This record gives sequence, C-alpha cells and structure tokens, in this order.
Amino acid sequence: MNLLDKFHNWRRMHRWNRQYRSGRWDNLKSDKEVARYQKIIESIKQFAPENPSILDIGCGEGVLTERMNPNDYSYFVGLDFSSESIKLAAKKNLPKTKFIAADAMKFQPEQKFDAIVFNEAFYYIHDSEKQNVLTRMLESLSPEGVLIISIFREGPGSWEYFKEDDRLKELDYTTVTTDEKMRYWKVGVYKKTGK
Repeated sequence: MNLLDKFHNWRRMHRWNRQYRSGRWDNLKSDKEVARYQKIIESIKQFAPENPSILDIGCGEGVLTERMNPNDYSYFVGLDFSSESIKLAAKKNLPKTKFIAADAMKFQPEQKFDAIVFNEAFYYIHDSEKQNVLTRMLESLSPEGVLIISIFREGPGSWEYFKEDDRLKELDYTTVTTDEKMRYWKVGVYKKTGK
C-alpha cells in the first residue's frame, strides 16, 4: 500500500472505533443476522474437524462466538480492526476465547486453525493485500481445516480470490436470504487442495 492508502486505512480504523462506541454496529446482534450466523455455524459443524480451533476475522463484538456452544470448539480467537469492538467482546468473558485488535492485513496467527472465518471482512482488505492475506491464512490453516467466507450481497472484488485459486476446493456456496430483498449474504466454504 502506498502512503495515501495507509492514511485511508488509519482513518477507517478511527471511523470504525467511533461507530462501535456510538452503537452503529448493534444491528449485527439483530434477528436479521441470525440466518447468516447460523449458516456459518452449520458450515463449521459440517466441514471443519470435530471440536475445531476457530479464527474469526472481523469478529466485531464477538457475536459469532456468543451464538456458538462452547462445547462445539476447542479454542476461539476473534480478530477485529476496531479496538472498540474488541473491548466490547472481551467484556463478555466467553469461555475458551481470546479477542485481538489487529489489522488482518498484518496479522500473523501464532497457531494453526481448523476453521478460519472471514466474517464480513474480506472486502475491507485493500486490493493490493488480499492475495497476501489469503496466502497467510492458508498457511495458518490445519491440513483438514476450512475457510468460511461470509460476504454481504455480491462482494465484488472478493469471490474470485477463492473461486479462481487452484489451492482451494469449494465445498459449499450458499445465498442466505432474509425478508428484505437487499439484505442477503453469500457464504462459501473452501478446503486446501494441497497444491
């Protein structure tokens, strides 16, 4: 990223922190989001190894973790760009869970994960860094692990990184709808091919 892009990234981080402080993202806890979170949870149960370690990139206030039964995972790491959202998540004292404020473009996991979720986050990664982030996450995925991608609406400039990468095999791709025509998500599940 050039200097101008780094400035915009810094400015965006401060905007997200303001928005979390003001309650702007409280809608992620609403009933409208239930089906999307449920699809992610079902995908983890169906495709990830049993009792998986999970990395949730774009965890916000930890809503995905809250919606999961702690018996369904061995360890959960929530990562978000916003330090304010991480403060809110950490206050929940969820079992077997750690929350980290970090930029996904720079974050290097310290362990392998059985499920890595890009939770409404991949399209926020700068285009010049998307391939680097994907490669780093693939290196941090256990041999039987899965990537789960949740993207609001169509997610232009994102899906091709998963669908066209010969290192990945698509296991599932679903559109999650609501009663609102313009509120829907695409959720994809991918496994490493070994290439």
